[in-house]
Amino acid sequence: MKEIVVSGIRPTGKLHLGNYFGAFKNFLTLQEQFDSYFFIADYHSLTTHPTPGDLRGSVRRVIAEYIALGLDPEKCTVYLQSDLPETAELYLILNMNAYLGELERVTSFKEKARTQPNNINAGLLTYPVLMAADILIHRGAKVPVGKDQEQHLEMARTFGNRFNRLYEVDLFPEPMAFSMGESLVKVPGLTGGGKMSKSAGEADTIYLDESPETLKKKIMKAVSDSGEASTDGIKSQAVQNLFDLMGLVCKPDVISFFNEEHAQGRIRYGDLKKQLAEDMETFVAPLRDAITYTLANDKKLDEIAAYGAEKARKSAKKTMDIVRDTIGFKQISRD
Repeated sequence: MKEIVVSGIRPTGKLHLGNYFGAFKNFLTLQEQFDSYFFIADYHSLTTHPTPGDLRGSVRRVIAEYIALGLDPEKCTVYLQSDLPETAELYLILNMNAYLGELERVTSFKEKARTQPNNINAGLLTYPVLMAADILIHRGAKVPVGKDQEQHLEMARTFGNRFNRLYEVDLFPEPMAFSMGESLVKVPGLTGGGKMSKSAGEADTIYLDESPETLKKKIMKAVSDSGEASTDGIKSQAVQNLFDLMGLVCKPDVISFFNEEHAQGRIRYGDLKKQLAEDMETFVAPLRDAITYTLANDKKLDEIAAYGAEKARKSAKKTMDIVRDTIGFKQISRD
């Protein structure tokens, strides 16, 4: 029996190059090796109060991108969080044994409270509980998470273990962070800072459906050194970012050429960016075409969402039947 992997993404906009290399490529491996559940976290998105139109559009885009980029609904389960009422029920139950003090100490909550003091809602406070419900509803054993989510995953273990102890059952496993090892990739942004991020602005990101014109414009405007490189061979952070991006889409001989040009102090960054833009377009073009085609097929997207919801409910119902019986709730058939 395959181990269960659970991962979710908030529908907060289009996927970019960082999402693809940093996480999504690993999903393609996970769907082959594990019993994988990939959900669109539309409940989570409500903490920022999106309009109904924006939420619907963002959710459909994520489903389309997931399918266009290679997730196979027959090999994994792709579903909407809001299509699984069992998640909300488990969230409520886990909340009964989550304590204010521990929730207020969560780093992400303290940061949100500091940066958005006018929107400190209960959903932000109990975000770790809902994340725990997302994982535990399928009794997930492995969760692909970044460093910023490790504390939330630790709390998922806490809430699951607390339920097990309270009711003297062995129901929930301890979900552990899943690492793809050397295949984890940090994709740098175009503005010379850290990893590619939508929060850093449009100029920092390369979206997977970027038009050729916009793609070229963004790369040509990417931060680099001014003038020619020094002869010490040391790359600045901004220049290293460009070389890291080249490592994702350019051929080895192209990278070797520009490395040599940099080492000799005669590199022309305009030429490097032009080459990077051409190779990036070659990489992005088929992804863009697939996303555009899939987004246009509303009927197919509806069928995929319905199929994923059906598969996810089978798993979730098994868990909640046990939870309800364990707690002492009267079982009422909901078939």
